Parts: sequence; C-alpha cells; structure tokens
Amino acid sequence: MEMNPPKRLCTGEEQEMSPVEVVGRMFSLKEETSIIMPVHNASCWLDECLQAILQQDFTGSMELSVFDDASTDDSRKVVESWRARLEGKGIMMVVSGHNSAQPKGVGYAKNKAISQSRGQYLCFQDADDIMLPQRVRLQYEASAHHQNSLIGCRVQRVPEGSTERYTRWINTLSQNQLNTQAYTSHGPTVVMPTWFCSRKWYLKVGPFDEGGKGVPEDLLFFYQSLRHGGGLFRVDQCLLIYCYHEKAATHSITEETIWKLRVDYLQERVLSQWESFTIWNAGKQGRKLYRCLSPTIQKKVKAFCDVDKNKVQKGFYTYEESEERPKPKIPILHYKNASAPFIICVKLLLTSVFCVRTTL
Repeated sequence: MEMNPPKRLCTGEEQEMSPVEVVGRMFSLKEETSIIMPVHNASCWLDECLQAILQQDFTGSMELSVFDDASTDDSRKVVESWRARLEGKGIMMVVSGHNSAQPKGVGYAKNKAISQSRGQYLCFQDADDIMLPQRVRLQYEASAHHQNSLIGCRVQRVPEGSTERYTRWINTLSQNQLNTQAYTSHGPTVVMPTWFCSRKWYLKVGPFDEGGKGVPEDLLFFYQSLRHGGGLFRVDQCLLIYCYHEKAATHSITEETIWKLRVDYLQERVLSQWESFTIWNAGKQGRKLYRCLSPTIQKKVKAFCDVDKNKVQKGFYTYEESEERPKPKIPILHYKNASAPFIICVKLLLTSVFCVRTTL
C-alpha cells in the first residue's frame, strides 16, 4: 500500500488502512466533524453533492472521508477533482477504495470510510443527495447535546411528489413518535441519509452490517442503537435534498426482509415481556403478524379483535399452517369485548404499522 500523507490519499488494488494506521488515527482525532460518504458509480451526482459540502456554514474543523466501493465509472476522478477546492476551504479529504470485481456493499463502505476518518462526530452523506448549507452546523449543535443519539433532520424529496406519503411521514413525526413508530414498515424513524452522531456512539453500537446487497444495514444499526439505550432526535428544519431514483441501493431490499426484522424486534422488545396480548386486526395484516410470530409468542395471543362485524361473526381464526393437532383456534372478538394489552396492526398512510397499547 502506498500512502501520500499530504493529500491523505490511499492508492492501490485494496486501498485501505492497516489496523495500526486506523488505531493511530483514532488516537489523533483532530477534526470536529467527518462527513462519511460511501461511493459506488455515483459520478453523475457527485458535483452537486460536493458543491453542497463546500458551501457548509459550519465554522469548526471538518473533513470529507470517501470510500469508493468498486466503482466502474469515473467517480474517483470526480471526487479528486474537488480536492483543491475543498482543502482550500479547510475541508481536508481522505479517499480510498477497492477495485474488486464486485462492490462489497453500503455497510462495508461506510465502515471503511469511518475507520479512515478522525472526526469526533460523523455526518453521513449519500453521494446522490445534497446537504443544505446549515446541515453540519445545526446537527453538530444537536449532537453535542444528545451524545448518545442518532440525529436526523427534515428532507426535501426530489423529484417533487416522489414517495409523497413516505416523505410526509419522515417530516411530520413528533419527537415521541420517533420512538413509538420504530416498528413501521418505512424503516428507521430517523432516516439514514440524514444521520449524524458522535464517533463514540458509533463505536458503541456499530459497526454496520457488511452483508452486502439486500441487507438493510441502516435498520439493523438503528435497532442496535435502541437496544443500547440510544436516543433519537430530529432537527426540525429541512437540511437535506433527498434524491429518489431507480438505482438507489434501497431498492435491493425486499419488503419481506424488512417485515421479518420488524417482527423479530417487536417480539424481542415488547412481546417477550407480556404474558398475553390481543392483536387488533382480524384481517390480512393481523393474521400475517400472527403467522410470523415464534411458536412461544403465538401461544400468548389470547384473541384477535376488530370493528368489522363480518370478521367478528366468524368467531375464531384457525391457523391452518400449524403442525399442532388440533390446530390452534384464536377467538375473534368485537373490540369492546377485548382486553389489553394490544398490538394494533393497522394501515397508516397505506403502510402497515405495529402500535403498542396497554389500555383500551
């Protein structure tokens, strides 16, 4: 591996820092904030993204850490073309990557970009998004007051009108709902492209899962942060232009993968603590939830409840796929006759949500 210290540039086939170099950098933290940017075939978005970084109004020390995950376009060349402008404004750069036949995934690239950086705070930036000038400053201030939290912000979605319901959900959740809606199918309530956190918190929670394509590394990290008692906070200003396009990595993650992770987390954090509970929704989504529960948790379901008289008149739901004999039959009650606690499995903005209630 060849190193060029003045430019802090890694070169070579597997252009990564050795463990000794990584530890050395961690013990010489200098910059207050590192912008963490994984890159894979992003050349068509990079100029706008890097121009926005150049225009940040943050007055503290800042660096840009880029890891190129086997790009086959000229992403690396575009990044390097901005070095003089960025470093001329005091934003130091460290750039590395690999030239393997296949990319190793977003989680891997984020971990590598973090390991070669040295900021006390980490600002995550997707190469296809655009940060507004006050982003680093306002999220840095928020993170300084919420050291053990993931800090987010409101977003502007482009093209305008794309994922309208999702964008409204991102921007209108209350501070309390950031926690209570952690089980929604949308994923993290503080969305990954807006994340900002202390390095200390990343080291406690991380690293990101490196399973590669199809693995929701952001949701896994989000749940792990909550397991460690981490907080969630959103700066209630639009600080990011969040781009939607068909090449986005998120499209490789299936709905079923997200569903399974949500149900597993719900069982771990809530249902395992209850002796019994009622599923509010005797329809398709409620039955799907029941079928996806572990056998131990299924036995805790005392009933379904619903407002639909036709569903209530059926009297019970038979779990036909069960290997038990006789097959389990779960009563279906009118909601007025049901007892708490409840898992309310409903559609919110046309997406399924699990809500927890301990009273009717």
